[in-house]
Amino acid sequence: MKRVWCCVKPHRLELVKSAIAALGVSGLTVADVRGVGASPEPSAWGDDPNVVALPVRSKIEAIVSDDLVDEVIAAILDAVGNSEPGDGKIFVEPMIDALRIRTGERGEGAI
Repeated sequence: MKRVWCCVKPHRLELVKSAIAALGVSGLTVADVRGVGASPEPSAWGDDPNVVALPVRSKIEAIVSDDLVDEVIAAILDAVGNSEPGDGKIFVEPMIDALRIRTGERGEGAI
């Protein structure tokens, strides 16, 4: 199992969510976050070097089986890809275990 998560511009949230769901992934976590990456956006306060702009982004997380990771990444890239600074980032992390509280299922059966 892997956790695939990304931070994208908020107006891309619906496209990413739909693209991931089309792969049969039903469990998603979405949050509004703020942050800056390697290509910071211009600050609303002009060129003041002491002010770091932290634009709003949508963070989307999904726990998927290993065989779906590349498909999920491709779906996110297709939904977001404008090739513009600030388009976002995708991260992949290994998951050690998952447990469904209601039934006690563990591992991939819990996701």
